[in-house]
Amino acid sequence: MTKISLLASGLLIGLSILSSCNNADNFKTTADTAIKTIQPDTAEYFLLRPALEKAYGYSHAVKIGDDLKISGAVSMNDSGIIVAPGNIEQQMKNCYSDLEKILQHYGYTFDDVYAENIYTTNMQDFIKVSGYRNSIYKKQFPTGTWLEVKGLAIKGQLIEIDMEAHKTK
Repeated sequence: MTKISLLASGLLIGLSILSSCNNADNFKTTADTAIKTIQPDTAEYFLLRPALEKAYGYSHAVKIGDDLKISGAVSMNDSGIIVAPGNIEQQMKNCYSDLEKILQHYGYTFDDVYAENIYTTNMQDFIKVSGYRNSIYKKQFPTGTWLEVKGLAIKGQLIEIDMEAHKTK
């Protein structure tokens, strides 16, 4: 081999080694550590009222990795009957009670909630009782939107609340 051929071969080997070093952050190769295998996050679904949720065609919550998305909670019992008809304050409290059950199922609290959307059929009535949220969110309020809507899924529902949470490791 000529000096140029040896030099070119050495250069190619050097470049090959350098390019494999770029992946060092993704894999551990020392004798005392195992190679890291990346596992995809799987979705975990939660049904608060399985019969109703199946009938209406939705899951009340889904957790993927450290993120939790909760469908809108309304004031109803397990039979689908509106609880506290005509009383927006009590309906709101019932919504937060159900939301707390779902959060707790996954080991979350209201402190982990980063987004909340509230839908109401009467914004002025909701604003009058919205101070109750101070007892729910003690650390900080999440982002979100408040919307007045013409109606909700079942006649007599005055408020619906959905949210998203993230658990920091």
